[in-house]
Amino acid sequence: MTLPTRLRLPLRADAEALASEALAFPSARWERHFNTGVYEGDWSGIALRSTGGAVSLYSDPAAGADGFRDTPALDQAPALRAALAAFECPLTSARLLRLGAGAQIREHRDYNIGLSFGEVRVHAPLVTGPGVEFVLGGQPLHMRPGEWWYVDVTEPHQVRNPGPAPRIHLVVDCVVDDWLRALLHRALAEQTSAAAEPV
Repeated sequence: MTLPTRLRLPLRADAEALASEALAFPSARWERHFNTGVYEGDWSGIALRSTGGAVSLYSDPAAGADGFRDTPALDQAPALRAALAAFECPLTSARLLRLGAGAQIREHRDYNIGLSFGEVRVHAPLVTGPGVEFVLGGQPLHMRPGEWWYVDVTEPHQVRNPGPAPRIHLVVDCVVDDWLRALLHRALAEQTSAAAEPV
């Protein structure tokens, strides 16, 4: 299966309920992102699923899908748990990722994730603003709260949040199985159909 670099999935998330849970976590729960060389300002997160259920943003890719568990944070967030349950494929890492006002993630690529690795990454914006810029493969990607997006993070990408509020996404890594392939095929068919409609 060949996919574009970005694809809106035929799923909806309750952005208001999810944002409410994300914003309810105290500031001490937000852990600075471990990839310190690619960002400036506040880029932090809360692990919802991780290797062994550890309270850490870093997950060991060698753990395999069976090595991932829900974290205590997910036990406190029924709406987030329900959002993840909408995926009928195995999930590895799931995180809330927050980019503070005035922060930016410099252009980079992520490795060991993609169709060829049997795992893909999806984003659901929960809190965002009109000035947020997500650039993927040199082209802007506009994601609205409540939408789920497949994003090919092996492509160069960067994010800038001029503020005034933080940007928060729910970011989930999904194991590619028959259910997910069917979902991606459906999303691709809908995107192709929409592109073919006369303006």
